Amino acid sequence: MNGVKVFGVTGWKNSGKTTLLTRLVSEFTRRGLRVSTIKHAHHAFDIDHEGTDSFRHREAGAGEVAIVSGTRWALMHELRNEEEPSLEDVLTRLAPCDLVLIEGYKREGHPKLEVRRLEARERGPLSDTDPAILAIAADHDISDDRLPSFRIDDIPAIADFIAATLDLPPYP
Repeated sequence: MNGVKVFGVTGWKNSGKTTLLTRLVSEFTRRGLRVSTIKHAHHAFDIDHEGTDSFRHREAGAGEVAIVSGTRWALMHELRNEEEPSLEDVLTRLAPCDLVLIEGYKREGHPKLEVRRLEARERGPLSDTDPAILAIAADHDISDDRLPSFRIDDIPAIADFIAATLDLPPYP
């Protein structure tokens, strides 16, 4: 993906993807890496709300609205009649970093970790049909020995696996 080091966390709804991804972000930043994330949503979402100035700008027809302050900035792009951008397109918009962790995008070809939890709505293995899934993290024992598996809460081991897979700088 254009030289950007990316690794995904995928799984069924309520499998623990967000919790695992946020813990990985903390682990990698603790190790001194600059980390960015991309989250794919399957539904309409809004990070801006009716009544705010930026909402009114978008409602009036602005294609992009940037909100800037002394502590952060955000850029919202209205698709209107455009297609959803590809993962590759989104990656090109990110500032340089050491690692991009991706949540969702289960049909893309980047390397991924499948998250499984007994409480997830669906529990069928995604790795059976996705060769980009390189390992599994679960809250239960995995009988599939084709892929490395980790306990869902063994964040250092999962981070070590991702680092080795992507040839990230070693952690002292």
